[in-house]
Amino acid sequence: MKIEKQEIVHGGSFLRKNENFAFNRVKYMIDNMSENLAYISKIKKQNKEETDNKKILEEFKLSFKKYRSGWIENPKKFYNNEALPITDPLCLDIESAAICDLACPHCHREHILTPDKIMDFSLYKKIIDSAVKLKVPSIKLNWRGEPLLNPKLEEFIKYAKENGILEVSINTNATQLTKARSKSLIEAGLDLIIYSFDGGTKETYEKYRPSRFKKNKFEKVYENIKNFKITKDEMKKKFPVSKIQMILMKDTRNEVQEFFNLFNDIVDDVAVQQYTERGGNIEPIKDDNKSKIEKYINKNNLSKDTPYSVEADGNIYIAIGRKPCEQLLQRLMITYDGRVGMCCHDWGAQHCLGYIDKLAFNIEKTIDDLEKKIINNKKGFELLKNAKKQNIYNDPEKKVQTIEEIWKGKQLNKVRNLHKQKLLNNVEICKKCDYKNTYEWQKI
Repeated sequence: MKIEKQEIVHGGSFLRKNENFAFNRVKYMIDNMSENLAYISKIKKQNKEETDNKKILEEFKLSFKKYRSGWIENPKKFYNNEALPITDPLCLDIESAAICDLACPHCHREHILTPDKIMDFSLYKKIIDSAVKLKVPSIKLNWRGEPLLNPKLEEFIKYAKENGILEVSINTNATQLTKARSKSLIEAGLDLIIYSFDGGTKETYEKYRPSRFKKNKFEKVYENIKNFKITKDEMKKKFPVSKIQMILMKDTRNEVQEFFNLFNDIVDDVAVQQYTERGGNIEPIKDDNKSKIEKYINKNNLSKDTPYSVEADGNIYIAIGRKPCEQLLQRLMITYDGRVGMCCHDWGAQHCLGYIDKLAFNIEKTIDDLEKKIINNKKGFELLKNAKKQNIYNDPEKKVQTIEEIWKGKQLNKVRNLHKQKLLNNVEICKKCDYKNTYEWQKI
């Protein structure tokens, strides 16, 4: 299927398909709520008449609408001084696996030491039980690693769904997405699967998605994604919704059309996303755009470090200021060992907000052991030679707290209030952040 025209959405970092083919995830989730495992589990526990089932179904639909509305409105209201006190988190990003089998040059893993660990089910259960009490509607079961490397991932998904979590999602590189694994993920009740796939050709994909252990092949991963759709169709299941995204870099910008053509017919939602600097110093734009930006900056006496954004259609934007980050009112990030970070760009909780388990107190030894493996050039660690110990931007008292205590605590509220005053540069990790949504943009 050829895409004649793409819809550009600036500020949200995404280029989506032609609006005639655009996939509305919220509408789809609501329209098919009767097949959501959280709803099905609720009905089984209730054991009531059909009229009650319809009422419960409407309540689930309303909860999902409220969740998606809150994702946009809660930050807006807070930063406009309309919403106090802080509402509960809308999502927990839970690091089911910190290990990854790839060594992508544009990933933080190649530059910040990241443990090859998975989360223990007992800690996960503790997190979900707390999330249920707080009525957290959504969880994502990854952060720094590849979730399919956790052999109990399906148990993680099922436990969350059977306890009422409305939306459970994963980001995956799909290298381990066999037909058997596809079937078990679908049966577990997964709601959303997001593939990361950089490149519209074999050459580009394999350049930016190298394996740590054996050659990662374009054809194999493409077939995995294709077979997931086939398996889902054969099982006659509505979920999970599937989405694929590619990072816009100098090489991939030439392959946007090829990327769309590869996946339009086998994935529900196809998008490309702006590059954010994570230490790899990958060239994100073409030479002609780079020249235009340099001339503009020099002509207007701007700093050479002035952030810029070039959309897939070539439109160029220059940052003219900072704006508060929405993530501080949307989600929390939890590492495999219970360390809590404030956003997905706070790699490994460098600006740590607190701890939900004492296991996180011992991270230093884990990092030291990892560093030795890299220095000794152990198999699987050869591509991580540039990784260094992470910075410590915030060092809270080492005590175990609840998710609610951390979410509403002084550590995070201090950052929120600085953002509200547009003093992002007073927060060291925010000062360095390249997340496009925290900038005001002007087209040049």
